[in-house]
Amino acid sequence: MPKKILIVTGDAGESYEALYAKHRMAEAGYTPVVAAPRAGPLHLVMHDFEPGWDTYVERPGYRLEADLTFREAKAADYAGVILLGGRAPEYLRNDAALLRLVREFAEGGRFVFSICHGIQILVAAGLAAGRRLTCYEHVKLEVTSAGGEWVGQEAVRDGNFVSGQTWVSHPEFYRHVVQCLEGR
Repeated sequence: MPKKILIVTGDAGESYEALYAKHRMAEAGYTPVVAAPRAGPLHLVMHDFEPGWDTYVERPGYRLEADLTFREAKAADYAGVILLGGRAPEYLRNDAALLRLVREFAEGGRFVFSICHGIQILVAAGLAAGRRLTCYEHVKLEVTSAGGEWVGQEAVRDGNFVSGQTWVSHPEFYRHVVQCLEGR
């Protein structure tokens, strides 16, 4: 199996999720490769919770370089794909090349990992039906409307799919991710 992991994000992707994914995959011995609608610099964001707000607030985050585009990426070159959250998935889920690519990962028996709003890409690719998944609680309706079962846990593994709720879920989520990649 290839020792590379494809990380999917775009402008307004969650900073902490992006940087953690790159570092954790490198630490596990995999080469992280970032794919986006365009190669080059991306503008990430930070989502946090403020007292008195009913939802998260968004602030400018770090920058990240995308190594290649969705059209250039080939599922066969990677052990798995990580679909990151933030606000980016709300527009990335409309990218036909990305949806085709995510389906190729699933159909090829490769790993599909999603965290937070990254589930929106998984749902748009038609891959939620019949699966046990988790995600940020305010997008769980998308999972259930697409025929998936939403599970209120930090991270859930269903075969070659692992999903996580938010960046708070990193310890549980990446424990599953690494176990998958190690064949456990």
